[in-house]
Amino acid sequence: MTLMCYNKNMTKHIIKLTKRSRYSYSVTVPKEIIEKYGWRSKQKLVVVDKGRGKLEIKDWKKKK
Repeated sequence: MTLMCYNKNMTKHIIKLTKRSRYSYSVTVPKEIIEKYGWRSKQKLVVVDKGRGKLEIKDWKKKK
């Protein structure tokens, strides 16, 4: 599976899905996107399946 995203200059990035182990895969996110949202290394994120090949990635919020 190959994903495409665009940076602020509308440059297209081709992103490859990589198999990490028997049960998991990973996607490399461009640096521009990480900086835009202020994410850090080892930060917890939530991935939500929106259907039709769309995923939503957002900050993980600790439940009180």
